[in-house]
Amino acid sequence: MSQTAIPRRFPANEFPANELGTVPKLIPSLAARRKPSGVTGPEGSRPAAKIEMRNLIRDRSLTANLLATLPALVMSVGVILLFLLPTPLQAAEPNNVDDGFTVSAKDWPWWRGPARNGEAAVDQKPPTVWSESKNVVWKTPLAGRGHGSVCLLGDRIYLQTADETSGAQMVLCLQRATGKQLWSTTVHADGGMRKNNKSTAASSTPACDGERMFVNFPNNGALFTTAIDLNGKQLWQTKICDYIEHQGYGSSPALYQSLVLISADNKAGGAIAALDRKSGQIAWRRERPQLPNYPSPIVLNVAGKDQLIMTGCDKVSSFNPLTGETFWEVDGATTECVTSTVTDGSHVFTSGGYPKNHMSAVLADGSGKKVWETDTRLYVPSLLVRDGYLFGVLDVGIAVCWKSTTGEELWKARLGGTFSASPVLVGDRIYATSEAGETYVFRADPARFEQLAKNKLGDEILSTPVICDSRIYYRAAQFIDGQREEFLYCLGE
Repeated sequence: MSQTAIPRRFPANEFPANELGTVPKLIPSLAARRKPSGVTGPEGSRPAAKIEMRNLIRDRSLTANLLATLPALVMSVGVILLFLLPTPLQAAEPNNVDDGFTVSAKDWPWWRGPARNGEAAVDQKPPTVWSESKNVVWKTPLAGRGHGSVCLLGDRIYLQTADETSGAQMVLCLQRATGKQLWSTTVHADGGMRKNNKSTAASSTPACDGERMFVNFPNNGALFTTAIDLNGKQLWQTKICDYIEHQGYGSSPALYQSLVLISADNKAGGAIAALDRKSGQIAWRRERPQLPNYPSPIVLNVAGKDQLIMTGCDKVSSFNPLTGETFWEVDGATTECVTSTVTDGSHVFTSGGYPKNHMSAVLADGSGKKVWETDTRLYVPSLLVRDGYLFGVLDVGIAVCWKSTTGEELWKARLGGTFSASPVLVGDRIYATSEAGETYVFRADPARFEQLAKNKLGDEILSTPVICDSRIYYRAAQFIDGQREEFLYCLGE
């Protein structure tokens, strides 16, 4: 299999220094621009007094010229300082997480992509127009039912599914070029847990470290994480905690250094845990409130360090991903959240839908400052962030753009329908898919809403599409003769 390994970037003590470089001199020294005065010439030359007078005139001329240029110089320095000094509302640039992995632009190894923020590689050309008969590279039927996204690594595709009759929960592996199924592994033969019509017993997305696949399944009153090798062999399985299903379970694993991070908030009293990727042994564990909540653990580099961010249970919480130590925790979220938080480099953003509609920005420096909050209902689809602006699609089908530092709403536009899938960003284009299988393509432009395309494919979509290497991997259900059947599409030009 090509390119299955995800090599480490650098060991922690071998990271290259972040050098700023030398600052160019703005004003040459005056000594270098003038000759010393009062020097007498050789015998037979001009008298020393005349030379001194000429030097004095020259010095006065230089001084006058310097004074004349001072305002411009001061203004130039002031402009430079203005750009260098941060303002209270200026967002920092998001940095890469030191997770120990280097991910190819042709891979999508975990939930929301390499940067965990729904942003796909810029240098690709996925289609903007498609249908059942146009720009479909292949279409493969899927056994069972699931709302998780696919995981792409090398020449393979991995995804989770469940049989709603038997309760079996499985992992499927497909060939990336053709969609042909290569293997299926049953993780649990029965006992899969599903609650409401929008949930399934397989709503999580796998995560892959290049050697192992990690999957979460709620089963028989508990939450389990399982590691499988790339040929479908089960390596280990660990119970995280008891689990009472309230709406459904859809949290996906996150990988960080030698660990796999798991969240399982629920009314039984959940947990956030870190497991050793090789053995499945629990490296650290934090107990959580007895409250229902649904986000995936997200690791972001924000405010100068890697932070594991969890929203919901009425809190915004930050943990050290290696140790589980609490960095900071503040009131700033509602009880039930679903979305995966993003950062603009300074803030983390939380949104939820029960018991109150809620969206807020919290400084991630430990100050506990909630910078802004609105009563916007952005419950299930996660946000996108680009160049200091937030873009999102509300559950009720309205696209919105906000300024990340202030929460100011810059525009909104009705798309139509209901949305559960999260939008995906490719360059300056956003792909957002409704539950009815309508995908809207529009500009990530804070100035105005500009729709580029609208496509219909499938009858029901709650899975977030993956856009990678100029292909769209699109999990959709169709109702054929009254029966629901799932398919995975590969779309490309």
